[in-house]
Amino acid sequence: MTDHTFDIVVVGAGPAGLAAAKRAAESGASVALLDDNPQPGGQIWRSDPAQWQPLLGKLEPITGARVIAVPEPGRLTLEKFDGDLEIGYGRLILATGARERFLPFPGWTLPNVMGAGGLQALAKSGLPIEGKKVVVAGSGPLLLAVARFMRGHGAKPRLVAEQASDAALLRFGLGLVGHPGKLLQTLQFGAALLGVRHLTSCWPIAADGSGKLESVTLYRAGRIWKEPCDYLACGFGLIPNVELPALLGCRLSETGVEVDDYQQTSVPGVYAAGEVTGIGGLDLSLVEGEIAGNAAAGKPELAASLFGARTRHRRFAASLEKAFALREELKNLTQDDTLVCRCEDVSYERVRRCSGWRDAKLHTRCGMGPCQGRVCGGAVEFLLGWKPESVRPPVFPARIQSLSGPRCPRP
Repeated sequence: MTDHTFDIVVVGAGPAGLAAAKRAAESGASVALLDDNPQPGGQIWRSDPAQWQPLLGKLEPITGARVIAVPEPGRLTLEKFDGDLEIGYGRLILATGARERFLPFPGWTLPNVMGAGGLQALAKSGLPIEGKKVVVAGSGPLLLAVARFMRGHGAKPRLVAEQASDAALLRFGLGLVGHPGKLLQTLQFGAALLGVRHLTSCWPIAADGSGKLESVTLYRAGRIWKEPCDYLACGFGLIPNVELPALLGCRLSETGVEVDDYQQTSVPGVYAAGEVTGIGGLDLSLVEGEIAGNAAAGKPELAASLFGARTRHRRFAASLEKAFALREELKNLTQDDTLVCRCEDVSYERVRRCSGWRDAKLHTRCGMGPCQGRVCGGAVEFLLGWKPESVRPPVFPARIQSLSGPRCPRP
């Protein structure tokens, strides 16, 4: 197990992590940038790795690596495909991002039913989508971005099914007047999707097919119908990836990791930026990353100069959260025989009979599969109100060899 120590370690190479690493590296500090993907950029920028080469030359990129444990304060245990690594840090910036929220409904485990962002990521990686019929369903601006991407790469978006109401979207749209850049982006989405149906107060109630997806059953205002499609891309919002912050002892709120004005968490020397502190979009992630990078590098005056921009972006994030809040009716999508935990084949009926996560794990193994509750956890929290339990190492499934080091903590 190789050992390295850096002034600043940034976990996550998405927009927030890249912004933080850039500011930290500019200060002259030694910086390591970790990500579990082979290329930096996160889901939004990963398709153009060349643009990050100048930055990567100023720091130590460690890609294809996952933090699996915290052996002691100031140290992280990483697992890579070609071995293990332990690194030390003076300050730590957590930019672990967010993942898609899945809501179980009949047929959601069929092949070709996937997350909206997941389908987009697969298409960027070479999944052939040209000529394929796609239905995009769920909630939030990501649906429009994915539909535009699909059309731009030769797919045939059939419709966008948005669960939010016309009234909620109207209020949100009027609020965009104060955010010209967001308004322009929305208009561009609309222009790119001319001819594609956009239905509000609409959601999928079943995915249908024999062996693979053939159609999706949709509901809107009392009407139920089947829409033929090759892919169903669902996105019911995002969930912050707070497992590593929780393991480090960072205080959490209802929306993510709690931070102060300088993006520092409740743990001294540990900062957090981007979607892990609350879902807010690209612009907020970038400015939070810059604040965290400057603060961690000992440049509080530079960090403070960005407070105003962050306040503006947070106001937009708050309006986004309000407009696209999930409606209670979506809890009716999950039937008793619907699988909630895909990893362990656990039905909703078995889960809802339990009193909480501990009871469910003891009697059903829900949340104990390879995803460690990352898929079913968000769904169960929405359906039953169960909050995530405390996090124990490993943060991700890991090889026994990776956990057998002399300083690696035992679960």
